[in-house]
Amino acid sequence: MSRALKIDTKVLRRVFGDEGLQSFRMNYYPPCKQPDKVMGLTAHSDAVSLTILLQYNDVIGLQIKKDGKWVSVKPLLKAFVVNIGDILEIATNGIYRSILHRSVVNSTKERISIATFHMPALDAEIGPISELIKPGTPAQFRQISVADYFKGYFSRALDEKSYLDVMRINEKHT
Repeated sequence: MSRALKIDTKVLRRVFGDEGLQSFRMNYYPPCKQPDKVMGLTAHSDAVSLTILLQYNDVIGLQIKKDGKWVSVKPLLKAFVVNIGDILEIATNGIYRSILHRSVVNSTKERISIATFHMPALDAEIGPISELIKPGTPAQFRQISVADYFKGYFSRALDEKSYLDVMRINEKHT
């Protein structure tokens, strides 16, 4: 990522540190006879830096929004799905974009996924990396402590990228 962003690798290490956090979640979606009436997990972007997801069994359920349409992500045996999260979008000043996604249920099969979430330490600060702020590319996001960021994120309902929009500079903060 550092090379693609044209910044020193030490910069990303400074931002995400050696003391970052990792959390883990297993999701179980039982079969549902009326899947069109149920949402497994509503549309959202992950609050974290990176999410690494294993779609454990061969059941489609993860969808991403691409060009305004929901597209299913076909599970690949022994492969991980890596999602950019909101913190990485903030840190890269919008160069890397977090992915809007949701989970849907299946009418006949259970679905299992295992996710690990990577983020900076709670006492760290997040905001656009200073090396990415230049004339013509001003900061798009506010600076905030990771702890305060998560307090704000988890105090709201999952609603697409609504909290990322709160973090934007020159946006109405609701």
